[in-house]
Amino acid sequence: MSENASYRLANCSILSVSTVEAPEVVTSDHLDELLQPAYAATGMVPGQIERLAGVKTRRWFAKDEDYTDGAVEAGRRALADAGVHPSSIGVVINASVTRPHLEPGISSKVHHELGLPRNALAFDVTNACLGVVNSLQIAGTMIDSGQIDYALIVASEGSRQMQESSISRLVNGHATRQDVKDAFATMTLGSGAVGLVLGRSDRHGDAHRIVGGITRAGSEHHQLCIGGMDGMVTDSSRLFVEGLTLATDAFADAEAEWDWKNMDWYVAHQTSTVHIAGLCDTLHLPQEKFPISVDTYGNIGPVALPFTLGLAQSSFAKGDRVLLMGIGSGLNTSFTEVVW
Repeated sequence: MSENASYRLANCSILSVSTVEAPEVVTSDHLDELLQPAYAATGMVPGQIERLAGVKTRRWFAKDEDYTDGAVEAGRRALADAGVHPSSIGVVINASVTRPHLEPGISSKVHHELGLPRNALAFDVTNACLGVVNSLQIAGTMIDSGQIDYALIVASEGSRQMQESSISRLVNGHATRQDVKDAFATMTLGSGAVGLVLGRSDRHGDAHRIVGGITRAGSEHHQLCIGGMDGMVTDSSRLFVEGLTLATDAFADAEAEWDWKNMDWYVAHQTSTVHIAGLCDTLHLPQEKFPISVDTYGNIGPVALPFTLGLAQSSFAKGDRVLLMGIGSGLNTSFTEVVW
């Protein structure tokens, strides 16, 4: 393996994983009702969101609420859960995709609202659904090198604007069947927030040690999913196939250096229940080792994997080996091993 494809950390652990649920529950049936004029005009039938993706419900933040407040609250909870004072944080990284403005970075707001010190770095990492997993490597490397003692990673996704804008465009315009299909992945999205605190393993023996991982890029597929705040245009079928292929190739490549065939848990990015089932079949892994959140929370972008980790962590035993399996539009994939 080339040196830049794999990394190992010697002294970094996850101290806390804290989640924030968006308050409004939105069913796929409700979205189908809103989309009914587009279905009627194109001869399509409702029910595909739940039938094909397994998404029954997802969450929205309130219309008059700034969903980036979720990143602040998730960070606050993560610090409290970790027992780490804000003054100890050396870097805060926001890994969200959705944002109400381009500048400044959401990390600046989180830095200010949580009262982090002036010598704490603040920046955003945006890489589709891989942002949090990438941030684990970045912050972990900073801790390992001795630059900082603690890191805070946050992300808050708000899918409401994307879905409402897409529905309005499909219903009020002259939508074709292809337009509706291209917007399918947008309808599977959800909202929520997550915060993680990382620290030195030699100071926190009971924390969850990050061992390391690998990364692979399939950038020839960078046009399969292109998104903005007004929605995504996605070739869902090809994205499914090529995403699984990239993840499978990465998993096979890792065998030369990593033993991941019999982990205690596999926490994967959540795009659909079909995607998780396909991943299990392709890699010959038991589906009961894969916690699921997408059916009730939707695809929460970069929040999805750590959010699922936060929901499932009460089921983990000390010493369990957990593989975080991230994949994002680009295409990029990154696997990270954690010893709980």
